[in-house]
Amino acid sequence: MTLTAPLLCAVAVLLAAAPVSSVVQGWSWLGYAGCAVALVAAVGVVGALVPRVPAVAVALVQVAAVLGLLTALFSDDGVARVLPGPTALGDMGALLAGAGAQIDVGTAPVAATPEILFLVTAALGLLAVAVHLAVVGAGAPAAAGVPLLAAFAVPAALADDLLPWWTLAVAAAGFGVLLLAPDGDRRQIPGGAVLVAGAAVVALLLGTATAFVGTAGRFDGGEDGTGRGAIGLSPFTALRGQLDQSEPTPLFEVRGLARPQYLRALTLSDYQSGIGWQATRPGPGVAPEGPFTQPGVPGDVVDVSIGNVGFRDYWLPVYGAPLGIGGLAPDLFVYDEPSGIAYTARPQQQETWTERAFLPAPTTDLLRAAQGERPAAIYATILGVDPRVTEIAQQVTAGAATDFDRAMALQEYFTGPGTEFTYDLATAPPAGDDALVEFLTVGRVGYCEQFASAMAVMLRSVGVPARVAVGFTAGSPISDYRAVSTADAHAWVEAWFPGIGWTTFDPTPLTDGRTITPPYVEAARAEAAGGGAGAGAAPAAPAEAAPTTAPTAAPGEQPLDAAAPAPVVGDPGLPLWPLFVVLGLVLVALVPAALRALRGRSRLAAAAAGGTGAAGAAWDEIVATSVDRRVPVPPTDTIRAAARRLVREHRLDAAAQDAVRTVVGAVEASWFGDRHPEPGELAGPVRVVRDGIAAGSPVSLRGRLLPPSVLVRPARSAPEAPVPTSV
Repeated sequence: MTLTAPLLCAVAVLLAAAPVSSVVQGWSWLGYAGCAVALVAAVGVVGALVPRVPAVAVALVQVAAVLGLLTALFSDDGVARVLPGPTALGDMGALLAGAGAQIDVGTAPVAATPEILFLVTAALGLLAVAVHLAVVGAGAPAAAGVPLLAAFAVPAALADDLLPWWTLAVAAAGFGVLLLAPDGDRRQIPGGAVLVAGAAVVALLLGTATAFVGTAGRFDGGEDGTGRGAIGLSPFTALRGQLDQSEPTPLFEVRGLARPQYLRALTLSDYQSGIGWQATRPGPGVAPEGPFTQPGVPGDVVDVSIGNVGFRDYWLPVYGAPLGIGGLAPDLFVYDEPSGIAYTARPQQQETWTERAFLPAPTTDLLRAAQGERPAAIYATILGVDPRVTEIAQQVTAGAATDFDRAMALQEYFTGPGTEFTYDLATAPPAGDDALVEFLTVGRVGYCEQFASAMAVMLRSVGVPARVAVGFTAGSPISDYRAVSTADAHAWVEAWFPGIGWTTFDPTPLTDGRTITPPYVEAARAEAAGGGAGAGAAPAAPAEAAPTTAPTAAPGEQPLDAAAPAPVVGDPGLPLWPLFVVLGLVLVALVPAALRALRGRSRLAAAAAGGTGAAGAAWDEIVATSVDRRVPVPPTDTIRAAARRLVREHRLDAAAQDAVRTVVGAVEASWFGDRHPEPGELAGPVRVVRDGIAAGSPVSLRGRLLPPSVLVRPARSAPEAPVPTSV
């Protein structure tokens, strides 16, 4: 396996990278990664054609080639486009930091942004170098399973659910290619192929039975044609993923609702400038069975039954203020009343549950008169917001005397008759210096994430405690139940009023009939239309804040309308450093094998070149080959005794024995007669002896990774009289 080996390595890496398709949207990553892997293979082929090129040198050239490709693809500041100067390296560092930020706050599958494409291309390019070094440089195809495992395991850890069965199958095929294609007896290939295929089938069956690969649920429909797959919810990337689906996937069947209501999955109370609203760890919670205290405000108590068609996640969606939740698996879920979140430590697909829910319906008078203690500071803290956003919020709420009127003024600013804002999923990424400022002053187009995020920030900037809620609208009435699907995924705002609690406002100007208008919002609008007290009329749009020419946010920062916080219950996010630690350990583990290959090539080249030192180099390589198979040559052995030991221990055939005599004779002649081998004279005999030793004593995987000849340098036997005719 010479010229074909680099190509097989490339095929194996790309097959093992199949799970990346589950964590990165689309297939554009394959084109980028394919270029890097193909470039590594091309350098490997050239290295195989050029004689006496050390494996480590080939690996260094491969790394340099990958770096040049990354420069050409992802930076405009490379020297001659492909040489990474300081500026280009800075660009790559920024891309890497940006990829880390997206992974930390995203949910699979993430968008194929330049940052993610850079990470995938660099990682698979370096993995291809490691695999080539193991297979070609160290002659250890089995050891290549370590870097191939990294290519498979990292996407498996990031994936939100079980990986598709075919990803495991093709990854196993990639490893099998390396195991079944080395030089040797081709008659072993059919049996080996059956063994690899059998192992893959067993792994698939075990994985299906135990379902242990993956973390949170993700937005995928089922593969049975009904769309009834395991589906989960994570803000905001997954929310966008649901809304983008061409065919909505059923999630819940709800019975018992007197009027349309929002179904809340989780709330976001932590806002970070440049990133957006973050999902934070809820409180320890209590048993969700309750009973919980009913708020002392007007409202309705309803008994709701929720049938789960295909929702799987950390969160258990609830209506209003739960008074008690029943039908749950014992000791599985808890309810955190301050955040309004019911959750579990591991993603679950709870089949059916019931909820006694209180649906608050406070009057406008109660909301305006609300006075008293405010919630924790976290719900009112807002740091790092551009002053232009605060200025707009103050202009919009200038005529509002109460917190409720401020909330209504902001909602009508986005949804009222005179609004300049439009709902649309096809939103372009921001081009200005601040995403929120651009949304409010230039774009004015977005979907529920942008509207809810903007209104919550603006409420806090004028002193009203607020948070973002993520979940679902009411769904569609069908027979005796409401059907909630992925098309109903939504985000809205909850504002806090003393003595009343969290109260819903929806600033998204939906035009598809899914808007839910609470009674107090209807009343406030009626008051405004009749000229009464309130803030129902949409205020005039404030003057646009002058956009600046400041540069866009650094790649490590995510704009508000691209924030994608992930659930952090029991899992604070997967950092990138373990991947690079694994790669570092793999490269370190391959160092002994690489040194052995380097020394072997050097000795063989010296033996083939002839002249002084050729015979000694040939004998040293034969001894090293024996030592690697746990047959050492004691330093007390003469060269003839050592030769007899090799013949005996490795059961060498007649041809190999003749080759041993030739090499030993050349050694004696060089020592005593000052006659040295001609060029090429020893190349054949050394090869025959090495092949004979390999056939009689196969080397173990441990011997390939940790060659004894590298760890303990074999001593050359003392000179002695020439060997007799028979060894």
